[in-house]
Amino acid sequence: MKIFWSPLAIDRTIKIAEYIAQDNPSASAKWVENFFDKVHILKSSPMSGRIVPEIHREDIRELIYGNYRIIYRLETKKVAILTVRHGKQILPIDEIKA
Repeated sequence: MKIFWSPLAIDRTIKIAEYIAQDNPSASAKWVENFFDKVHILKSSPMSGRIVPEIHREDIRELIYGNYRIIYRLETKKVAILTVRHGKQILPIDEIKA
């Protein structure tokens, strides 16, 4: 499985890392490393995430990493990372262009 990132997911990940770095740059670097390790799991186990409760579709799933939701879509031979959201935020359906 290949992993592809939407521009929104990349932007959100950068903003989260920058926010963490304001208080603790080394914690931010560690967060980024662990974040990508978590996403890397999808290469071998793309079904490991749960179905997104707001969507109820088998192909739209999420991984939980700390306080964040990594929302992705299963496609033929690839996983598309759609967005990254704080766990307390409701997912706006317009962020999932499926």
